[in-house]
Amino acid sequence: MADHVEISLNAVIDRVQVQYSELEMKIAAGLPEPGLEGRLKQTEDRLDELNHRFETRRQELQQQRECMVGDIRRLGRAWVLPHPERTAPGIAPMVRDAEIERIAVQCAIAHEEAEGRLVESVESENRGFDLVSRRPHPEDPRTAIDVRFIEVKGRAGVGEVALSSNEYHTAQRLKGDYWLYVAFNCASTPELHTVRDPARLGWKPIAVVEHFSVDAGQIRSAGVTDREGMVGEMRC
Repeated sequence: MADHVEISLNAVIDRVQVQYSELEMKIAAGLPEPGLEGRLKQTEDRLDELNHRFETRRQELQQQRECMVGDIRRLGRAWVLPHPERTAPGIAPMVRDAEIERIAVQCAIAHEEAEGRLVESVESENRGFDLVSRRPHPEDPRTAIDVRFIEVKGRAGVGEVALSSNEYHTAQRLKGDYWLYVAFNCASTPELHTVRDPARLGWKPIAVVEHFSVDAGQIRSAGVTDREGMVGEMRC
């Protein structure tokens, strides 16, 4: 958790610092661009807020390290079985298909690498996303100028997409740094759709098991790439 905080918040702070430096250079050069002073003040406030959040999270994590495990008492036991309605339309989209998910992740990684990004898989760490994708600085490959936290979903055909509670709340927290990559038609020719800040979509909570879902139409209509206004779809 501490490593995740360091990586994610440092990446965001670095990006905002770059924006701040660019605005300062424009002002120093006397460029006749309206609103520069206001944007500089907003960026400065954003940096202050991020640094405060960073220090707060560090303190909270340090306090958690000092917690001690007390006596363990067995209160009961449970027998975990597959969901009895796992094939029902409302539950089926949440049932994991390992092969379909593998194809979807491969498709997402190929997309990122084609864009010149370095991709790290964190699928086994239960962070609320599957991949961390970084765009290296052209003059310093050790520095990332853009970081994406990507949750990947795969579907054999075209269908509803569901997020777990952890994934949904992580998307709410990371906002524009969180991306949802959905690969439809993984059983034939995968079709990748990329959505930035997916928490803004019309997700509906499912009461039986706490997940959040959105239909395929919203994924297709909301898909974007780095170029504003372009639909984020590709054939894998």
